Amino acid sequence: MGQEITHSSFSEDDFRRFRDRVVAETALLEQWMAEGLLDDAEPMAGSEIEAWLVNDRGLPAPQNDLFLKRMDDPMVVPELSTFNVELNTEPVPFAGGMFDRMHEELAGLWRRCEEVASMDGAHMLMIGILPTVQQSDLCLANISGMQRYQALNEQVLRMRDGQPLALDIRALEHLVAEHDDVMLEAATTSFQIHLKIDAEGARRAYNISKMVSAPMVALAANSPFLFGHELWDETRIPLFEQSVAVGASDYSKRVTFGVRYAEHSIMECFEANRDRYPVLLPQLMDEPVEALAHLRLHNGTIWRWNRPLVGFSANGKAHIRIEHRVAPSGPSPQDVVANAAFYFGLVRELMAVEKDAEVRLPFIAAKENFYSAACLGLEAEVTWFDGQRGSVADLCLQKLIPQARAGLERMGLSVAESRRWLDIVEERVQRRRTGARWQRQWVARYGKDFPALVRAYREQQASDRPVARWD
Repeated sequence: MGQEITHSSFSEDDFRRFRDRVVAETALLEQWMAEGLLDDAEPMAGSEIEAWLVNDRGLPAPQNDLFLKRMDDPMVVPELSTFNVELNTEPVPFAGGMFDRMHEELAGLWRRCEEVASMDGAHMLMIGILPTVQQSDLCLANISGMQRYQALNEQVLRMRDGQPLALDIRALEHLVAEHDDVMLEAATTSFQIHLKIDAEGARRAYNISKMVSAPMVALAANSPFLFGHELWDETRIPLFEQSVAVGASDYSKRVTFGVRYAEHSIMECFEANRDRYPVLLPQLMDEPVEALAHLRLHNGTIWRWNRPLVGFSANGKAHIRIEHRVAPSGPSPQDVVANAAFYFGLVRELMAVEKDAEVRLPFIAAKENFYSAACLGLEAEVTWFDGQRGSVADLCLQKLIPQARAGLERMGLSVAESRRWLDIVEERVQRRRTGARWQRQWVARYGKDFPALVRAYREQQASDRPVARWD
C-alpha cells in the first residue's frame, strides 16, 4: 500500500538527513541478513490490484474520495488519480485451497466495491489502460489528495529541471506526446503479485521472476490502446517507464527491468537503491533505525518490474518479499488469480529443478524477451533455456504450463485445484484470447468506439468468466 507522508516541500537538509538514514538502515538490513535474523518462515502469497472508476458512458469517474469514504475499508486505498483505487488481499500460506481463497476474497471485495460505486453512478473496472482515458483527464486537477502524490510530482519535475515528460511509443500506430506532470502514470493499472520468501531463497526467486516476466506479460496482456492509438499488447510497460523518466541511463531509470541478475544476494538491490537512485521523497520520520522506515519509503519510489521489498511479519521480524509487477489489472477476477497461480507454480518449479538458470538464460535474453512479449503478446518470439527459440505461446503450452502444474503440486495443491486455475491460463493461450486480443478483435469488428468498447468489456467482466470465454 502507498505510504503517506506529512508534507510535500523539502529542504536540502531534509535530503541530506534522509539519505544518511537510508545508509544507516541499509547497513542494518545487511547485518540482519548476514546474521540470519530475517524471518525465514514458510513462503506466503499476496496481491494488490489497481482498478478504475468509470461512469455509465465508460469514461473516467474522478470520485475516489467519496467512494473510499463510503467503503471505509483499510484494504481499499487511494491511487495516484481520483479515478483509480487499489484493492489488497490478505496474505495466504502456500497450501491447498490458497487460490480458491484468494479468488473468494477478491471477488467478494470486488462485488462490495461495485455496490458502493453504484451509489454515486459509478462502476468498477479492472483493465490495464482504460481505452477512453484522454490526455486531458490526466491532469493535476484529478490527482488524489495524498501528500505523497503531490510531492512525487514536484520532485520528478525538479529532477527534470521542469522539462515535460515525453511519450514515444511505436507499434501498429505511433504515439508521440508531451505531458507536464506525472499523471501519465495514472493511466497504468496493474495486478501486483507478492512472494514472501526467506532471504536465502530471495536471490533466486528474484532472478527467476525476471525470467518468467516475458511469458507472464504476454499471457496477461490487457492494454492495447492509449489516447486512441493501437499500440503494444501491454502498452502499460512503455507508458509507465516513460511517465516518470528522470534518467537516460538504465542505471538510473525509476521504472526498469534492471541491468543484471542478483549475483550473490538480494541485498545487492537495496545497495543499488542506496548508491544509484537520488532520493525523491525525503520525509523524515521519528522512527528507530530498526523500523527501516526511510529505506522502505525510498524503495517505494523505485519501480522495478520485479521489486524486492522489506516488510515486517507478525512476529516482529523483517522479511523479504518479491513484488512481481508485470501483469496488468483484469480482465476478470478469475483471470488475475489464474495469473497468480501460473506465476507461483512456475517460480516454485524452476527454483527446484533449474539449478543453473542464470547461466542457461542470460540476463540480456530475459530482458529482450520481456519487451518483445510486452509488445507482441503471445506471438512474440523469445529465447529460453540453452538458446531454444520459439513463440511465447508454444513455450507456455509445451513447457511452462506443465512446469507450473508441477510447481503447484510441490506447494501442496491438489491436482484438481491446480487444474482448475491453470486450465484458465491454458485455454487463454490455446485460443490466443488475452484481454488485449479481445479488445483488438472488438475494435476490428466495431471500430474505435471506445466508450462502447468499455461498456462491452464491463458487461463481460461482470460475469467473472475468464476472458478466453468472453463473447
